[in-house]
Amino acid sequence: MTKSILLEPIEFGPYRLSNRIVMSPMTRNRSPNELPNALNAEYYAQRATAGLIISESTAISAEGLGWPETPGIFTDAQEAGWKRVTDGVHQRGGRMFLQLWHCGRNSHPLTQPHGQAPIGPSAVQPTGTVRTREGRLPLHVPRELPANEVGRLIDDYRAAARRAMAAGFDGVEVHAANGYLLDQFLKDSSNLRADRYGGAPLNRCRLMIEVVTAVAEIWGAERVGVRLSPVSPSNYQLVDSDPELLMVTALTELSRLGICYVAMVEGSSNAMPATHELDYGRLRKHFTGLYIANNAFTQARAEQALQERRADLISFGRLYIANPDLVRRFTLNAPLNPLNADSIYTSDHRGYTDYPALADEPATAA
Repeated sequence: MTKSILLEPIEFGPYRLSNRIVMSPMTRNRSPNELPNALNAEYYAQRATAGLIISESTAISAEGLGWPETPGIFTDAQEAGWKRVTDGVHQRGGRMFLQLWHCGRNSHPLTQPHGQAPIGPSAVQPTGTVRTREGRLPLHVPRELPANEVGRLIDDYRAAARRAMAAGFDGVEVHAANGYLLDQFLKDSSNLRADRYGGAPLNRCRLMIEVVTAVAEIWGAERVGVRLSPVSPSNYQLVDSDPELLMVTALTELSRLGICYVAMVEGSSNAMPATHELDYGRLRKHFTGLYIANNAFTQARAEQALQERRADLISFGRLYIANPDLVRRFTLNAPLNPLNADSIYTSDHRGYTDYPALADEPATAA
């Protein structure tokens, strides 16, 4: 049997990954009081055969939280909780990056420190609702982040990056996708600023570049990645009028910084159609580092993308929820567990750590 290209090792910054299969970052709402816990540690350890695990979105500060029961990396207790997670992954031979997250306007005063308004690039009313401890409530008009507070925000990213290192991660991914703060600065539907952080694509990329530069000062660029989603209308129709120009600008600047990888959400990651059609193979040529393709890949589509050199690695999301041993199943061409969509965001082990691995399943009678 021919070995799948997905199972080939790859040099990845200072590391050699055992395969090209990445576990995508996925919010699962299973960290009560925003603390990583033993259940989280079990979940990630079960999936440690991935070439790389990227953690769920993790708030860099109390201000960065979007809703309850998502983890942070801004307190000693959170750092200790994540250390338990990384220890479990490393004991099983895995590698794990932490995704650094700030929700920006996709939050609520009930979640924010002192009941303040969430921050955003501009005071634009977002549509939709967000989960709070009092149920789902409408989003508020954000407080426009003043230019003189940008330094404080970047310091929060630096502090979170340092804590990620202390917690035993192998690197960090800056979340600049899916409608959260850095993506809000990138997209011209949410960024109406007239200062150096708004207007032309290079200005709208500026905050992301400054954040990545600061994080790379802690980790080294070779252990830093960035997640982007140019055309997925995530979080209440956040869109850009010219996503190709925006991405060419962003990828060119990220190449200049020499970061390890970009993880690209290709197309729409939800039920809404993509805002534009892009040629990701052409976009990929504007980035000199490794390219991780993401969004509803099957094994066959993933192998084709790698063989055509349109990507260097492939990240899988929902397949990894239902299949903790996804690497083994791909190796053996074994059937995949079906996903129970109703339990993706519930609060206990069901639909989280109870999906069976192949060894756990009853043998088929001869």
